[in-house]
Amino acid sequence: MAEFTDADLRGSRFAHADLSGSEFRAVDLSRARFRSADLSGVTMRGVELADVDIRGEIQHLTINGVDVGPLIEAELDRRHPDRARMRPTDPAGFREAWDILERLWAGTVDRAGRLRPELLNESVDGEWSFIETLRHLAFATDSWVGRAMLGDPAPWDPLDLPWDEMPDTPGVPRDRAVRPSLDVVLALRRDRMSTVRRVIEGLTPESLAGHTEPVDGVGWPRPRSYPVRECLLIVLNEEWEHRLYAERDLAALEAREARSA
Repeated sequence: MAEFTDADLRGSRFAHADLSGSEFRAVDLSRARFRSADLSGVTMRGVELADVDIRGEIQHLTINGVDVGPLIEAELDRRHPDRARMRPTDPAGFREAWDILERLWAGTVDRAGRLRPELLNESVDGEWSFIETLRHLAFATDSWVGRAMLGDPAPWDPLDLPWDEMPDTPGVPRDRAVRPSLDVVLALRRDRMSTVRRVIEGLTPESLAGHTEPVDGVGWPRPRSYPVRECLLIVLNEEWEHRLYAERDLAALEAREARSA
């Protein structure tokens, strides 16, 4: 076991590293950044937590004896009344959820289209650009609908973009250097959204309660059977959350453009 005592590790970078079971005592983690990190089962005592921004899947998080997860969920639903509809249980609910997403995304795309085209390939605070976000959503659709549900072992378009921490996988594209135009990415996006629409329109209570057939070949998701509802909920969650990220970053780009005008 490695031990660091009275060590200066400022600015260190840990990537694809296993730190599970580690102990941090009297350490300075101020201004540290955690991305795609598994913090399950973490215990913190005597910590100072101020000006902290946490975004992710939060369950059974207890702060000073209070489980804050349900409080956070309730507040997010209050802020975004349509959010509760992203957890449907029947075919009609899924169709309503997709109607909402199509409407919301139409407004977001219109907002993006009012910016200078080069800004749509710019990152805000290290996050994906607007166009990269749309590319990632194409990947999510291809993976969970095209591959898992429709059985295509390799449904990906060359512009599809997996999440950054996904290991390189044969056949799965990951081109971070390409800079496609908004029109090109929107054509791919419309095609994938129409596929989701077709699948959701064809749902029945029986098919929604069913499981997918395992697909042959390496890729994502892994080749096994999945609950149909789980696949579609993943797509809804990806669409919902990434639109919020996009709206946040578009606001920053708009402010940047206004300052330079």
